[in-house]
Amino acid sequence: MKKAQPWIGLLVRLGLGGVLLYAGYLKAFTPDKSMMAVRAYELLPIWLANAFGIILPWLEMGAGLLLIVGVAVRYAAIFGSVLMVAFIIAIAQAWARGLSIDCGCFGDGGAVDPSETKYLQSILRDIGFALLGFYLIRYPVTKFALEKNKSLQQKPTPGE
Repeated sequence: MKKAQPWIGLLVRLGLGGVLLYAGYLKAFTPDKSMMAVRAYELLPIWLANAFGIILPWLEMGAGLLLIVGVAVRYAAIFGSVLMVAFIIAIAQAWARGLSIDCGCFGDGGAVDPSETKYLQSILRDIGFALLGFYLIRYPVTKFALEKNKSLQQKPTPGE
């Protein structure tokens, strides 16, 4: 397993990085839709929801790029994991409050017909992405990363 870990980490890094980059890209160039998606959760004052709608896609793309190229992997994974947990909480509260919205994770978002909500699928998907981030927090050294930080590598345990 120890020899496979850097290769598994590569797949995890590219997977989470690709998702963050893609999700951010879909929202970054349509700020009106992105702001509307954040406002639909009815959690934040409008001015703050609008700020998140504008800034968040760029942060997602930045974290995604860092993961893809393999720089600051642990920090980008922490950001990605925290973001996924926040999305899970936001989606769960919208579901519990009976809001009929699309999560807005991959563009669009906002109010939808109650039959079109996909809360459980979105939560399960984001749990999976959060787990990828947690893996990279634990094992940040992966194959083909630009960053070769020896201090991040696992120390051998006695007897190895």
